Amino acid sequence: MNAVFTQVRNELGKPYDDLDFLLNCFAEVLNESGKHKLVEFIPWIHPHQQPKDELLLSTDYIHMQSMCFQLLNLVEVNGAVQSRRLKEEADMAGVNGLWAINFKLLKEKGIHEKEILETLPKVKIEPVLTAHPTEAKRSVVLQEYRRLYLLLLKRENNMYTRIEQDEIRNEIKQVLRRLWNIGEIYVEKPRLESELDNILYYLTEIFPEVITFMDKRLKQAWKESGFDPDLLEDKELLPGLSFGNWVGGDRDGHPLVKPAITRMTLHKLRVNAFLIVKRELLSLAQKLSIYVDIHHVGDKFRKRLEHLTTELGQSGESIFQDNKNEVFKAFVLLSLNKTPIDLNQEDNLALKDRENTYQNSDQLMDDLKILQKELEDFGIPKIASEDIGRCRRLLNVFGFHLARLDIRQNSHYFEKALMQLVSGSLGDYSVKKINTTAAKRTFLDQELSQNRPFLVDHSLSGDEARNLVESFKVVSSHINKYGSCSIGKLIISMTRNTEDLLTAYLFLREVGMTLNYSGKLAAKLPVVPLFETIQDLKNSPAVLNDYLGHPVVMNSLEYIATQDQAETLYQDVMIGYSDSNKDGGILASSWFLYEAQQQLTKVGKKYGVEIRFFHGTGGSISRGAGPVHWFVKTLPHASINGKFRITEQGETIERKYANLVNAAYNLELIQASVTTQTILHKHLSGNGTDTSELFNRLSERGRVYYRELIDDPDFIHFFTQATPIDIIESSKIGSRPARRTGRRSIQDLRAIPWVFSWAQSRFNITSWYGVGSTLKELETENKEDYAKLEKLVLYDPYVRYLITNLDSSLAATDEQIMQKYASLVSDQLVQEKIMGKITRELELTRTMLSDILPRPISKRRKNHYYSTRLRAQALTNLHEAQVKLIRKWRDEDNQQSPRDKELLFVSLQCVNAIANALGSTG
Repeated sequence: MNAVFTQVRNELGKPYDDLDFLLNCFAEVLNESGKHKLVEFIPWIHPHQQPKDELLLSTDYIHMQSMCFQLLNLVEVNGAVQSRRLKEEADMAGVNGLWAINFKLLKEKGIHEKEILETLPKVKIEPVLTAHPTEAKRSVVLQEYRRLYLLLLKRENNMYTRIEQDEIRNEIKQVLRRLWNIGEIYVEKPRLESELDNILYYLTEIFPEVITFMDKRLKQAWKESGFDPDLLEDKELLPGLSFGNWVGGDRDGHPLVKPAITRMTLHKLRVNAFLIVKRELLSLAQKLSIYVDIHHVGDKFRKRLEHLTTELGQSGESIFQDNKNEVFKAFVLLSLNKTPIDLNQEDNLALKDRENTYQNSDQLMDDLKILQKELEDFGIPKIASEDIGRCRRLLNVFGFHLARLDIRQNSHYFEKALMQLVSGSLGDYSVKKINTTAAKRTFLDQELSQNRPFLVDHSLSGDEARNLVESFKVVSSHINKYGSCSIGKLIISMTRNTEDLLTAYLFLREVGMTLNYSGKLAAKLPVVPLFETIQDLKNSPAVLNDYLGHPVVMNSLEYIATQDQAETLYQDVMIGYSDSNKDGGILASSWFLYEAQQQLTKVGKKYGVEIRFFHGTGGSISRGAGPVHWFVKTLPHASINGKFRITEQGETIERKYANLVNAAYNLELIQASVTTQTILHKHLSGNGTDTSELFNRLSERGRVYYRELIDDPDFIHFFTQATPIDIIESSKIGSRPARRTGRRSIQDLRAIPWVFSWAQSRFNITSWYGVGSTLKELETENKEDYAKLEKLVLYDPYVRYLITNLDSSLAATDEQIMQKYASLVSDQLVQEKIMGKITRELELTRTMLSDILPRPISKRRKNHYYSTRLRAQALTNLHEAQVKLIRKWRDEDNQQSPRDKELLFVSLQCVNAIANALGSTG
């Protein structure tokens, strides 16, 4: 057995016992498959060794390694779950970030249960699921790993006999056989429909059970904290939860998201919402098979039952007669038949337009309330609160729409479309009149003072204008037919000024998505800025101030608040963690995001508008990832108001939500943290240590050092050769192109493949470069501020989070591996120059961080340290293989030859394997 594995197993125990078991099962599967040579190279259970190139560069070897890392991920997730369970067994408040420990904290701060209860129902959490190209594994592979995880849990159950345990082992081997034979990576780019189906799986199969489980945990934590358990029986007091979706609506740089795709997406979301409704109502009907006839129920219930029967005609009468001695069951079945779905379709649920159906989920909710009240009056309040309560809760979350579809497009696209619109109406001469920001503003103000389309016929407009109009028509039609709850926000990425946002209003007006409200124009759909670059973040307070000061914007917010029956006006503002990092490095990105939130919150307050921040985070530290409960603690005072939106992208969806317990844990972290910070921000003063002057300096200097590297004329040459960016751009892991417009520049390259390529080659410069020089400069020039920073690390949430993430990034950065990739750079002078800069900065950053964090990571973060060590050893072979494969692929004369395609396929397998090992792509 490998010495490192033995040490890790001795230190951390059970998860690595499970890994040993799974790897030995895998070895048997490989032997049975005739792959005897591979077995001796299975990592960890055998001494570490590198095979000869023939095997090292083979698809079999790389596939084997990839599976081994996925098994490691599996047992570590299960180990974390079991560790949390043991802590909660001793004390429910023993796990950081969850409800129990947060209730304990609030009690210690002198906040009473009444104040907590006032906040709980005002909390609105919305994770937004996306399919950015960061999930390298096919959905069929993900499903097999989910099965394997459940079998691993089953194996832990002591109730099974020796014979049954043998059968479980055989089932595990059968899953491993399938995984060995299933192609792990995409050979062709996945269709948008496939990406949507993967999202639908989580929304329909995982989250409904998770929500019920979470609510039970909240009640248990409430009770364990010494609060009155009866106070939480009312489902209306539970924190709000909904889901958003970008697949089929996010068209920023994605030419495949055409109007027809958006139409299909909205239809599928609605159909699958009714899948949940049908499943829940059929289950409820079975639970309410109680003998009681119509003469033994209250007047209100009886009248509604009779009305439902009459409304549904012959089918209603038939349902009532079949269940006349079980009227509660009859009521549920009548409600089910009142939904606009074809109940005769057993397998493929379909919408069916019929008379007298529910127009919206509120109508079904009203009937469920009538049923619940009758059950309470009948003397079975617990059945009413639990069984009806579950249906009402899920209906509250998913409605008839399942998830809100956001529509996103780039400001440059809107700008081009506007020019086409004006040119099509007034000619090219008029376009010249609006080619300045001031002129454009005057034009937009004039147009938005009246509610009529600019053009009646858009068929002769340019492609961008026509595409926007057709897309908005799809959205408008859906809203007119089913209401606005199915649509999330209209997000303008790369927002630079107010005119970018007002242009969107003009296109909404073109398709009838505006109306006269209180004598002025108002939009039916919220228009949301997305500030992404460092400069745009700096400008964002001025832009929002101008935007909220516009009469059409405020009128629209008032209209939407009235429609939503909201107590206050609120405006979403999305902030981008990815492009700000790519633009300015980790220090600048982190601080200017923080400062922007501070200032934007103040702007909202000036106008009486609550700002809900939509955090556009990704799966890596460079793109804002990190423990969400620590992340929420770092947010500026008063910027948390109970409303919280965050993207969940690519492989993070699988990592967080693939199984019930882990999914509940990750959603509870968000709910509990946002609730607690909302209360603390409201009740406690925000006058902590003023860090703005210090971090403004650090961020500006960090940005200078970072830009000094990436603006070097030789940097782009180094980047394109020292990382597998060309392989990643050739991959089939997402339907979206890697570049926004196809230009070969760093500016045009999306942040995801940018971060992905640096992570694959273990440079990770996006999450630490410039930090060492910045800290060294501070220590040399201002010892007082440096000493202040050392103290802030001990207690300030923002500083601790930033430094801890840096610590994690450095742990994943490997100089020896970096040198392997640097050897791919053909120009020796460029290689030495850029590599010299990077290695000097890495050494300095490690030195400065060890000064700020004197205790070694092996003591501070034991699990992280040992897991990283275990992965690092097995990764060396994969990196060696990838470098050799890249060199061979680039050396090929004809990159369309069968030989080249074979090399590319193996290289893509290697990318996937390394991504599995690192637990992250972009």
